[in-house]
Amino acid sequence: FPERFQNAYLQGISKKLGFAESTPDDQTLIDDLLTLMAEEKSDFTLTFRRLAELADAGPDTASNLGNLFELPDAFTPWLCRWHNRLASDPRDSLTRQADMLAVNPAFIARNHLVEEAIQAATSNRDFEPFHKLIDLLAAPYAYHPRHASYATPPRPEQQV
Repeated sequence: FPERFQNAYLQGISKKLGFAESTPDDQTLIDDLLTLMAEEKSDFTLTFRRLAELADAGPDTASNLGNLFELPDAFTPWLCRWHNRLASDPRDSLTRQADMLAVNPAFIARNHLVEEAIQAATSNRDFEPFHKLIDLLAAPYAYHPRHASYATPPRPEQQV
């Protein structure tokens, strides 16, 4: 079972990172990303979504990506390595990006949003927040800027 799990995990995370096929070196790149995310306290969903958004950018732009896409500057060296790895992918960048956007949701059922919907429904009999959240979660990969607040992690005072 451990080997099957590891293979399935590697295949799944490889898709999230835009790799058509995994290589032996990918595990190091993946481990380094997860370590970096832990060190920077990065949101898992947002980090992978940002990477999907960056998948059509070239390695020469990676040094400017940290601030532009809300990834800390500490990600810059890793982004360069990732772009170099993407260069070996047989797909064109737009196809790769579309594939990544299809497995990296913009919206998830974040606890603070669910709590807000529950509170509105139980305290005020206001089901609008619930219905809006359900509508977004029915199409979690379809991002629209007007719903940006549903894609962001909770502020400290919103943590449930």
